[in-house]
Amino acid sequence: MIWFSGLAKMRFDQIGSLSFGCCCGVLVLSTLLSAAEVHTIAGNGSHTVSGDGGPALSAGVCEPFGLEIGPDGALYWAEYTGHVIRRMDRQTQIISTYAGVPNKAGYADGPAATAMFRLPHEVRFDAHGNLFISDMQNHTIRRIDWKTKEVTTVAGNGKPGFSGDGGLATAAMCNQPHAVVLDGDRGFFICDIKNHRIRQVDFPTGVITTVAGTGEPKPTPDGAPVAGTPLKGPRTLAIDGQGNIIIALREGNAIYRWNRPANTLEHLAGNGKSGYAGDGGDAKLATLAGPKGVAIGPEGDIYLADTESHTIRAIRLKSGLIETVVGNGQKGDGPDGNPLNCRLDRPHGVYFGPEGELYIGDSSNNKVRLLK
Repeated sequence: MIWFSGLAKMRFDQIGSLSFGCCCGVLVLSTLLSAAEVHTIAGNGSHTVSGDGGPALSAGVCEPFGLEIGPDGALYWAEYTGHVIRRMDRQTQIISTYAGVPNKAGYADGPAATAMFRLPHEVRFDAHGNLFISDMQNHTIRRIDWKTKEVTTVAGNGKPGFSGDGGLATAAMCNQPHAVVLDGDRGFFICDIKNHRIRQVDFPTGVITTVAGTGEPKPTPDGAPVAGTPLKGPRTLAIDGQGNIIIALREGNAIYRWNRPANTLEHLAGNGKSGYAGDGGDAKLATLAGPKGVAIGPEGDIYLADTESHTIRAIRLKSGLIETVVGNGQKGDGPDGNPLNCRLDRPHGVYFGPEGELYIGDSSNNKVRLLK
């Protein structure tokens, strides 16, 4: 899985290097995204799945969460309370349902058009075009074969709980798995959030194991070894260019990096308290509000959907500072244009396209937005 943040690189080309100013003794970041604008690209604001075969802007989009561009160049996303996976052709802007029965929750494998999901959260493509879905309320990870469009369950037995480590993933119990991320052809990781664990499924064997978290929702000490250290509500993951894993803790209101060579957990952002403060300062001292989506840039910067503050924020790893790139901390619906004036409503998904464009699942506005 490769995450792009060409947006950051593009803005350097357009406006030059990052500059700093000082106001009342507080260091202020000059945003790299000042030249970009927000555009709504899907959703008419109605809370329903509708409009297939027509323009995405005229369609009903039902709480878009995780997003990703597929091997065909189209944008795909999970619609949480619509119980489907939607597809938008980026050339024609025509929207369609890729998998699931619109507006109906259930649990059924089989052809994508008749398969059923229950509150899907995130989507991730593997290198072969197969789509993995965290089907949260079915307590499973599902897979759509790119060639056959058949849906199968690849982790979880459909019952909530915790069991099965060391055995087949399809026989194990998960509890509201919120996210899935591919680890190349080796397997995939699951944010088993209610179990306060990150679990791994091995592709060759299909075996599931716990790789991080103890099951206790306790604080995570900086620099602690991964083994035996608690994680408080691991919500989503991303893999950086060095193969390390970025972990967003929803209940912990923090961002950590799993340094895989050292096998330690490094604190990157969030002081553990819930709120919206700290822009322009040390990201570790900032308050976050239930971070629920993460994407990583080529410079190592981390972009997160800080859901309960209704913003998209960026952690600049070279400086250790944090800034808001979309939203102003207040719930609202736009307007399009200046990103810092465009209010969001509980965004859950962030994804960078190949040309540096940032896609946002503006969930409670029932819209997909583009920062470009």
